[in-house]
Amino acid sequence: MSVLQRQKQELISALHAAIDAARASGKLEVESVPEIGLEIPREKQHGDFASNIALVMAKAARKAPREVAQIIVEHLPQGGVIRAVEVAGPGFINFFLSHDWLYDTLRTIEAQGEAYGNCQYGAGEKVLLEFVSANPVGPMNVVNARAAAVGDTLARLFEAVGYHVATEFYVNDAGNQADVFARSLEARLQQLTNPDYPFPEDGYPGDYVRELAQVLQAERPDLLELPYEERIAFCKRWGTDKMVEMQKADLKAYGVEFDLWFRERDLHARGALEAVIDLLRQKDLLYEEDGALWFRSTRFGDDKDRVIVKSDGTYTYVTADIAYHHDKLQRGFAKLIDIWGPDHHGYIGRMKAAIQALGYSEDTLEVLILQYVALLRDGQPVKMSKRAGEFITMQDLLDEVGKDAARFFFLNRSPESHLDFDLGLAVQQTNENPVFYVQYAHARICSVLRQAKEQGLVVPTCGQVDLSLLQHEAELNLLKQLAALPEELLQAALLREPHRLTRYALDLAGLFHTFYTFCHILGEEAALRDARLVLVSNVRVVLRKVLGLLGVDAPEQM
Repeated sequence: MSVLQRQKQELISALHAAIDAARASGKLEVESVPEIGLEIPREKQHGDFASNIALVMAKAARKAPREVAQIIVEHLPQGGVIRAVEVAGPGFINFFLSHDWLYDTLRTIEAQGEAYGNCQYGAGEKVLLEFVSANPVGPMNVVNARAAAVGDTLARLFEAVGYHVATEFYVNDAGNQADVFARSLEARLQQLTNPDYPFPEDGYPGDYVRELAQVLQAERPDLLELPYEERIAFCKRWGTDKMVEMQKADLKAYGVEFDLWFRERDLHARGALEAVIDLLRQKDLLYEEDGALWFRSTRFGDDKDRVIVKSDGTYTYVTADIAYHHDKLQRGFAKLIDIWGPDHHGYIGRMKAAIQALGYSEDTLEVLILQYVALLRDGQPVKMSKRAGEFITMQDLLDEVGKDAARFFFLNRSPESHLDFDLGLAVQQTNENPVFYVQYAHARICSVLRQAKEQGLVVPTCGQVDLSLLQHEAELNLLKQLAALPEELLQAALLREPHRLTRYALDLAGLFHTFYTFCHILGEEAALRDARLVLVSNVRVVLRKVLGLLGVDAPEQM
């Protein structure tokens, strides 16, 4: 339990004791006590914590909320950490505490280091997080980049709160798009010696296909001598393998490495699709109609039944996806989380139905929908990449703004919100650029600590200083923000809201910059100087931790 959680629990216990005492005295006549809520007020003048329990109990007590609140306050145990209590507004109970719990936060950070804020909420439950899963037919694009940032950060968050997390990229290398890509690559290979060779109407026109054809020609100069079907089969396997290599390299440069790259073609090779069809047939969940084989997905809430084998005998995408999710479940994962693009929203019902058909709760699968990204420069949309032919690539983005800005900007808004990415802002070295603002706070602290070292000073421990000297409003605000981290991490994980971390980092950086403006450090007398050195040293630890969860570097100089 964190210092903040422990403090809240102590106050809740005090409120329970006060209500029990008021009931015993006959001043509060209620049969039962509802759950007591306790929040941190937005306005500092309303105290450190506030409860609305009086408003909740007023009807049952047959009294005005403020009267209920006053009765509770009169029966609160005396002493302890409570410095003052007030009844405010329609009946809120506001608590003003001594600062000891804030100083305990510093001691906890010092003891735990960058493990501060972690917990074991997940109790080791196995979670499989699948994200990006871009088709291996072209370079990674900016939507893939957003998915990679969100998925990777969620995985780090889940680990921090006690889940056992695995990450996975599903390579769709057995479907129609892979076939189109193979024909596109074969045509470009032909055109290297025969410019008039026709290119498929539905082919991939980007320059990257021509570049791949040149590599293929060097590796297999005899390929055009093979029969057409053999050439296409080779191009499909070789080409998708090359694209996967490129995707892995782009993601690694972005700070994202998957535990497993799962190949769809392996599902087909080992008969996994046929096996899952047999399983559904045994459950009487299949039927034939119009020459096709249908899955009775409406039994599990889908809006219509789904074809899994078409009349020509080929499998639909649904079939492979059912087999793939069955494979995930057979590997022992208790929770499957997929991150999909907005064009896949209608696909959720059929996959939830499939999960239930396989014998699991529909809640076993959770799908997060990620919205689109618009790249802007000077307020205008950025034109498409010539090399990709259709979109801006992840590599284009990283070349222009770098990994840190890209990840921070993608994580700075809720995943389900459309994102306008301002390329000009992302490269500015000003406080207007959010990632610069946060990284500069970390670098500024490192500068203070270097200067202290140059002066022959050693940053002391909490036990070596008088933490009660930290009384300035800017210091207390920093301490409160540090105390809030464990709850922020847990909520960010449970609500699937990684943008809470960027907001937290921006708030902490802002509070530090304010502190730096109003509170001198090295120029103060020794006792206060040392207490402030302890404070900023622990702010640095927390900033580094949060940036690490975001996959963003914490530079020591800028």
